[in-house]
Amino acid sequence: MRRPLFALAALALSVPLAVGIHAPLEAKDKVTDGQAMAVVLANPARDGDRVRDQYRHPAETLAFFKIRPGMTVVDYMPSGGWYTRVLVPYLGEKGRYIGLNPDVRNLGDNWKKNYSDAHDTFPAKAQGWFAGMTGLAPIDAWNSNDLPGDLNGKVDRVIVMREVHNLWRQDIMRKELTVLHGLLKDDGLLGIEEHRAKDKSPVAYLDGSKGYMRQQDVIALVEACGFVLVGKSEINANKKDPANHARGVWMLPPNLSGVTDPVEKARLTVVGESDRMTLLFRKRK
Repeated sequence: MRRPLFALAALALSVPLAVGIHAPLEAKDKVTDGQAMAVVLANPARDGDRVRDQYRHPAETLAFFKIRPGMTVVDYMPSGGWYTRVLVPYLGEKGRYIGLNPDVRNLGDNWKKNYSDAHDTFPAKAQGWFAGMTGLAPIDAWNSNDLPGDLNGKVDRVIVMREVHNLWRQDIMRKELTVLHGLLKDDGLLGIEEHRAKDKSPVAYLDGSKGYMRQQDVIALVEACGFVLVGKSEINANKKDPANHARGVWMLPPNLSGVTDPVEKARLTVVGESDRMTLLFRKRK
């Protein structure tokens, strides 16, 4: 039996307040954006994702980015689809979800293996996450070098979640941000979440290979590519993160990469996920 995700306003009202959504009904039987988001976050399709909500704050983050149902949203480098599983049902049938991977033709074999042919592979993969659901946004995906030209100027929002360091380390940041700039409507917005390095971090720690970048550097680089900063948020801050891990951010949860000592693993688990900047830019004409 197929089930519509937003079938009943009563379902939204039954979501526990612990989800962090407190918006009242605006009118009888009308579901607000906040309540629709609460339904999405409580959906069983996210059972494997929900443990990360305490660090990633999806409802608050997407609200800060001013993302609403019915919009066309580009999710840049969606990877394993953590935000895909939030956005596709939240945007709804009147919206549109686009997963966008970079142009990897001149990058290494690992990038070609993991990020090529998005149009052929990602939509089918994503559809498997929503089996039996209705009321979903259409799902498209491309690499930035094979985007259809009629998308330019048609996108409401672009989000880049914890991927700026990869653009920086691969020296493709200006090229890719130029593509994103062209996709956005004149009033379009770019939301960025990124692992945040300390202001006095050594230069060698800031080349992208450790996953961390300084907030002032990210702002300067993005603004140099045609955007203007319009907002900063501490939604995803984590003061417990010293941001100086020898093997980079991947030593923290959820990866705990290369951490074998039980005491060290316990310590890093208490730290949680990384300290993160959350930034909002508008397209500059």
